[in-house]
Amino acid sequence: MTFVTKLRLQSGDRAALDGVVDDIRSTAERKGAELKGPHSEPPTELRVPQHKRVDGGGRFENWEYVVYARELEIHGHDELARRVTEREFPASIHVEAEVEQVNPLGSGRD
Repeated sequence: MTFVTKLRLQSGDRAALDGVVDDIRSTAERKGAELKGPHSEPPTELRVPQHKRVDGGGRFENWEYVVYARELEIHGHDELARRVTEREFPASIHVEAEVEQVNPLGSGRD
């Protein structure tokens, strides 16, 4: 039985995001882990309205920013996956991790 750890990283700071992704990729290569990705998504442009007062009176210009996202998958190599998910990430990076149990084909298990 193999575990697949899916990582989704998001940030408005593209340089910091790419630095973290490069670090994960180089660590996986050194450890001999099977890594798929990083897969890039198109940047998401967001606009947030800003009101001058609590009652909604008057408005500033919208606050606009871009969010970049990368996805990676670590197949097997549970120790590496654990280390990556437990590490300290910069505050500007949001990380989501999902672990999926995969049975090899022909194993007779559902």
